[in-house]
Amino acid sequence: MTRICSVDDVPKGAVVRAEIDGTAIAVVHAEDDNFYAIRDECSHAAIALSEGEVDGCTIECWLHGSRFDLRTGEPSGLPATEPVPVYPVEVRDGEIHIGVVGK
Repeated sequence: MTRICSVDDVPKGAVVRAEIDGTAIAVVHAEDDNFYAIRDECSHAAIALSEGEVDGCTIECWLHGSRFDLRTGEPSGLPATEPVPVYPVEVRDGEIHIGVVGK
């Protein structure tokens, strides 16, 4: 697990962009009060999801409106049809840690 930031750095409804071993990751504090990590790239148009809107447990790509479930990475709105990878998150002592991303 790689330390990303403090939980205080990601207010509820916010997204922080991180990079682990060359992979861009969006760390999201969802409205269910959990933290999620999803690849920071829309599977439809290669746009940074960290620039999109969080709604409940989904994140929306700002360019074409594709929505992805933060828990599974599955698209829940067109035009995206392919899922986005998600990564394990662990909160320890007020710090957010993300599972190491495979190449």
